Amino acid sequence: MGVTGSTGPVMDRDEVDRALARLGAEHEAIETSLLALQDHAGRRLLEGAELTGVTQERWTSTEASITLLWTYFDAYTDALRSARDIRARRRWSSREDLVELTELLNGDSVTVAGSATATANAPTLHGGPTKLSERYSLAALVDRMNELYATSLDMVVAADAVWSALPARIDLLAAELQRTRRLAHSVGVRPGEHPAGDDLERITRILTKLREQVISDPLAFWLAAEGSSAPGGGRPDTTVYDREARALDDVRREIDAVLTVRQDAETRIVKLRDILSRADRTLAEARTARGEVLAKIAATEVPVVSGPPTALQEQVAAAAEYRRHAQWHRLSPLLESLERKAEDELLRARESLTAVTAPLAVRAELRGRLDAYKAKVARHGLAEDTLLVERYEKARRMLWSAPCDLRAAEQAVLRYQHAAAELLGGGPRVPDQGVPEDGRRGPGA
Repeated sequence: MGVTGSTGPVMDRDEVDRALARLGAEHEAIETSLLALQDHAGRRLLEGAELTGVTQERWTSTEASITLLWTYFDAYTDALRSARDIRARRRWSSREDLVELTELLNGDSVTVAGSATATANAPTLHGGPTKLSERYSLAALVDRMNELYATSLDMVVAADAVWSALPARIDLLAAELQRTRRLAHSVGVRPGEHPAGDDLERITRILTKLREQVISDPLAFWLAAEGSSAPGGGRPDTTVYDREARALDDVRREIDAVLTVRQDAETRIVKLRDILSRADRTLAEARTARGEVLAKIAATEVPVVSGPPTALQEQVAAAAEYRRHAQWHRLSPLLESLERKAEDELLRARESLTAVTAPLAVRAELRGRLDAYKAKVARHGLAEDTLLVERYEKARRMLWSAPCDLRAAEQAVLRYQHAAAELLGGGPRVPDQGVPEDGRRGPGA
């Protein structure tokens, strides 16, 4: 270091040479960055686009910042050239040269004279009012250029990222939407006639509006990354696009269901008729069985059997009419509803038959149990026992007479079983205590 000047200690030749080398490298890096920003595809698109909203405001500021960047760079270039010229005057710089170089390299020696157009919309370094001319040191000028470059590149990269991602995806979805609309029209799914047709109209309107907004205001669809200081940190906001893509998937599934109906409607209608026919036959069988139960079983409450499912038959006829007139969008939901109802109707008919014939099933079970015990007693040589024969005949008369009193018949069978069990067990015969002769059960029955 030499003596002290107005900007501090005067630099020696080595310090000057190192400073010029560093500033030269910075100059080259800044020039490369500015040229890359100038040629950036996003910047060219922004220049030619009709912008609105947030993007228009940001681009007005960014465009002024880029203009100001070149103004600063030109001033930086002139200052660096002047310093190099002074250093090149002589091999061994004089004290006056070193003082001048120190002032130029370290002091506020660069005056930037900007026009109102160039600086009006550009952000200022300290947030104060923009001046038509300002003085900077070379280091402060580099910091200022770095700041303007980062904010400008951030805006350009964000807009370019949205334009690169969303319009192409919207166009692909719109093409798929058109194919779906043609397919929907072919099966009668139209706006005002089917909910899926209304959904297609709504999706079309939203996608058209979304594309216009993305083209004119891409920054409205940009989500900046929290805590990221890198230019362009963030991602495109695809919320609206994703929602409509899911809605179109739902419509496609609906159309596929209608197409499936068109392919197998006849088979499904035939199957429906078969199920309802089986339900009708089952109910007819239940009505016949009810009459038989009322005639053969005494003191029994038999449930009433409903009539045939005429309402479902009428709906099946309507489904056949829809098929005849190729109204697939009406036929699809009707068939799905009818298939559920037909299966429920068949199940109800079977349950009705089971409920009606339950007394006959009880009588058959008692008959089988009585005969089984008789066979068991016969195998042990006790078929001729007087008490067993008497109780068997009494139970048999009850079970094979009409109308049959199931409660009394069950008690008779139980008394026969009780007597048979005593004989087969080899114990002495004792009076029946569990099942009295009057048919009422006692303790331990």
